[in-house]
Amino acid sequence: MSTTPVPLDPARAEHEIAHGRKLAEADTELVWGWGTPAGKLRAQRRGALIAHGASLNPQATALEIGCGTGLFTETFARSGARIVAVDISAELLQKAQARNFPSECVRFLERRVETLRLDDPALADWAADGFDAVIGSSVLHHLDLDVALQSLHRLLKPGGRMSFAEPNLLNPQVLLERKARRFFPSVSDDEWAIVRWRMKADLERAGFDHVRITPFDWLHPSTPPALIPLVDTVGRVLERLPGVKEFAGSVFLEARRARGRNNT
Repeated sequence: MSTTPVPLDPARAEHEIAHGRKLAEADTELVWGWGTPAGKLRAQRRGALIAHGASLNPQATALEIGCGTGLFTETFARSGARIVAVDISAELLQKAQARNFPSECVRFLERRVETLRLDDPALADWAADGFDAVIGSSVLHHLDLDVALQSLHRLLKPGGRMSFAEPNLLNPQVLLERKARRFFPSVSDDEWAIVRWRMKADLERAGFDHVRITPFDWLHPSTPPALIPLVDTVGRVLERLPGVKEFAGSVFLEARRARGRNNT
């Protein structure tokens, strides 16, 4: 794998920056679906899954990509891990910084993950030899995947963990959102979604092993509060049913940078 970073396509970057600006002008977490009662429950579960998959602990240093408003950063920081949280949107980062995390625990940076390097002065004192984990919620599907995986492989220590939750393209609503973007303000111009068996092959080709991608999450953000316990319970059952589980709203992705494989 080459150590030379491949720049993010300029048009794609501009689209994402403009999209972030538009989201920042609104009630961002409500637009994303995290602000409703059901959305808050989904966010709690998702953040806990990502933190567990990354083995976050007080001895770990993690890179959170696409941190947005810092909503999930709060969950990750509770593990005691030091978090470097990056986003391409200056406006969303302003909302994240307003959460006032201790600077010795969380560091926010305006960066493009595709061109992020460990010799960046803002990273070198925390992760000169690489990160223990790279984490994020609903971010990989915004990126040029081949370039992003190259970057993540470079940024992780050998044996370091990836842990992400992403939209599942097989879910009917997720597919509709990609086919009719103009009707869904949370969806940006270039984003896509995950097909888990394709993603597994991409990760293994990029130098990751121990890859596991699991469909989950049937609780819709618009679920009325009175129905949340029932829908959540039924959803947990559907997540275990062969065939049916493939149409869940999200996938949980875990992988490890293979030990012994270098970046050349």
